[in-house]
Amino acid sequence: MLLESRRIAILMLTHPDEPTWRQSIEFDNILQKDSVATATRQSSLIRKRLLTLDSYALELIVEKDSEVGIQLLFAAALKQDNLLSDFMKKVYGSCRRRMDPVITTSNWEDFLIECSHRDVAVSGWNSNTKLKIFNGITKVLTEARFLVDRKSRSLSHQDLHPKVRHYLLSRNERAILECLEFE
Repeated sequence: MLLESRRIAILMLTHPDEPTWRQSIEFDNILQKDSVATATRQSSLIRKRLLTLDSYALELIVEKDSEVGIQLLFAAALKQDNLLSDFMKKVYGSCRRRMDPVITTSNWEDFLIECSHRDVAVSGWNSNTKLKIFNGITKVLTEARFLVDRKSRSLSHQDLHPKVRHYLLSRNERAILECLEFE
């Protein structure tokens, strides 16, 4: 959701109060959604992610370089979602190091077993929930260009943009860098 995230980042850089936020989302429809409910839901999700970044990162997202914006948005998603960041380190990173060309369903199932040892709630997830989460992760990885597409789940070689790498290093975001660099 690069375009929508840019619009939310522009709004956030103005430090709007709540009435101004609601006006922009619900009435001005800056996300150009068909319903107020969709605009509200998406703006809330994007806002929560962007709140993990500082104003300099928001400015970088607003710039026209889509690669930088996409990578910073992915970094924000990793900061917000421990399951996603664990998946990147343990599954994606492991596949890259072994030079496996795809992420398999078996990789996902093994990951969930490992997660259930740390968090008992995971073992209570039904198969629909597990599939929905896996599909969500593969969607995010595809949008971030770490997978070629969702259907094949083929790994894509993705180099971190120097601006993004510098940004993360300067903010001591080593845990996020571990999720993005696998050499």
